[in-house]
Amino acid sequence: MSVRSDRHTAGSSQPPALQSMALRETARSGTDLDELSEVLSTPNAAIKMTAERNTSIAYRCNFISVGDVSVADCSYEGTIVGQRDGVIDRMTIFLPTEGNMSFGGRREPIYSVPGRGVILEPRDASGISISGPRRHLCMFIDQAMITRRLTHMFERTISGGIDIHPDIDLTAGPGLVLQQLVSTLHSGLSGDGPLQGSPLAVNSLREAAVYLLLEACSHRYSEELARPAPAPAPRHVKRAIDYMREHITEPLSLDDIAAVAEVSVRTLQQGFRQFRNTTPMSYLHELRMQALHRDLLECDGKQSVAEIALRWGFIHLGRLAAEYRKRFGELPSQTLKR
Repeated sequence: MSVRSDRHTAGSSQPPALQSMALRETARSGTDLDELSEVLSTPNAAIKMTAERNTSIAYRCNFISVGDVSVADCSYEGTIVGQRDGVIDRMTIFLPTEGNMSFGGRREPIYSVPGRGVILEPRDASGISISGPRRHLCMFIDQAMITRRLTHMFERTISGGIDIHPDIDLTAGPGLVLQQLVSTLHSGLSGDGPLQGSPLAVNSLREAAVYLLLEACSHRYSEELARPAPAPAPRHVKRAIDYMREHITEPLSLDDIAAVAEVSVRTLQQGFRQFRNTTPMSYLHELRMQALHRDLLECDGKQSVAEIALRWGFIHLGRLAAEYRKRFGELPSQTLKR
């Protein structure tokens, strides 16, 4: 049996970010392994599920997607193995309540058992093995969302994986809270759940789960996040940033920016290194990348990527595409088609 339904939480009185937040629920159950393979596959990473030694299997999966985060409640009977072809573009968190599961992709297998959550980055889950009866909650977070949050927290561009530690204790502390957040999201959005009428609450729960992962789990940027926040930027750095924002579409030079900030080029560079951990021109480049991304999302379809890119000073489209994909997790043309 298969059930699929799409729901939208848009409303004219909501902020634009929430008006565009579409809710989609997909429920599948049965014994057909080809259908299970289809459910667990993504556009860029198909997976083939098979039953070990031709044993009987059964599954029940309920996926709910809202924006760039999805949650799921899945249960399996029997022994099922799968091999993924390709790399998924999201972080996956498994929060089991019953049964065993293992993942291949790293040097050593990663095991998921009740009380022990598993966090997988895109390249960590090329193969899976499920020993039923198995039940788990899942949370999927687009890799682009992870990099956007870190970029916002550090005020500089973050790209690539974050090397997060794959294990998280679900019996206490952050892991227990994370499991409760995901459970609340899924039960509140499933069917006619009460969260469907409260997109602000949904957004808060999504954000809480993502920031909990980034702030409570060990990864490449944990030590930097634990340091005290930097002191407020001095006046000349603020003047420079304000000038960049006001004249972002103009061909600015380092000398221009330093003159407006009323300091020497060297002093301006030192200020940005100390208080923004970057250079003035890299900061300007980041502002333009963010503006380009926003315009691509809001475009009415009447402009091309090249036209929008040129508006923000990006001439070399090939170079831009590679950098944009690193920054936002997709090509400019993919953002334009949303």
